[in-house]
Amino acid sequence: MSKPSPFRKNVDEFRLQWRVLTFYERFEQVIAHILSVVISVIIVVSLWQLIRAVVALLLSGALSPLDHGIFQAVFGMVMTLLIAMEFKHSITRVMLRRDHIVQVKTVILVAMLAIARKFIILDPATDPARIAALAAALVALGSVYWLMRQRDDPVDAAIAARAARDREERA
Repeated sequence: MSKPSPFRKNVDEFRLQWRVLTFYERFEQVIAHILSVVISVIIVVSLWQLIRAVVALLLSGALSPLDHGIFQAVFGMVMTLLIAMEFKHSITRVMLRRDHIVQVKTVILVAMLAIARKFIILDPATDPARIAALAAALVALGSVYWLMRQRDDPVDAAIAARAARDREERA
């Protein structure tokens, strides 16, 4: 008898997992899939807009890394794409049933990315108090993220070891 394809194996595993999910867990899965598609479309459209903007700047000869305004605009768009991709990654984790719907670490990471984006697009003449407030927020979020990671690292290592043992047993 032939060995089932990896795709067939994944479909069978999904069906088995779907049967044991509660109504609300199924609801989360459906919403996560819809959000994943919507964010994927947003990422593709944003990437297309970024490519068009960069090509237009190149063709017009206006793409100068020394021009602060252009630097801000281009890297602001890149950071927006990175933030969207991090959202997509967190939703993908939900779809794979690795995590529940709200992951505090992911929210903190996205907030840190948003503040980093704000620093990149910040006008050089910005009030120092605003810069200090953004810096304090970034340090606070970074500290919380670090503390949560310190807490989760041993748990993640144990989960990874258990998954590796399960894979070896199945093979």
